[in-house]
Amino acid sequence: MANPAAPSPSSDPSLIEQLTDRVERLLLRHAEVQRTNELLLGQVYALTEERDALKSRLGTARARIDALLERLPSAASQSEKS
Repeated sequence: MANPAAPSPSSDPSLIEQLTDRVERLLLRHAEVQRTNELLLGQVYALTEERDALKSRLGTARARIDALLERLPSAASQSEKS
């Protein structure tokens, strides 16, 4: 049941204008939020690629260090030579 004391939207043009303005503001805000979200998703994608590239470089560097460590004489062979 409608409240008889409340004005109906069709009888109050200023109420319709207020609602229209509010809806338009909400639509603009929604569009802004969507654009911001797209920008943030782009940043997440770029950072994910950067992270993956850094992880790959780290793995390569670790492999090179391990190879260098294997080439070093061991402590046992050093003590035998002394």
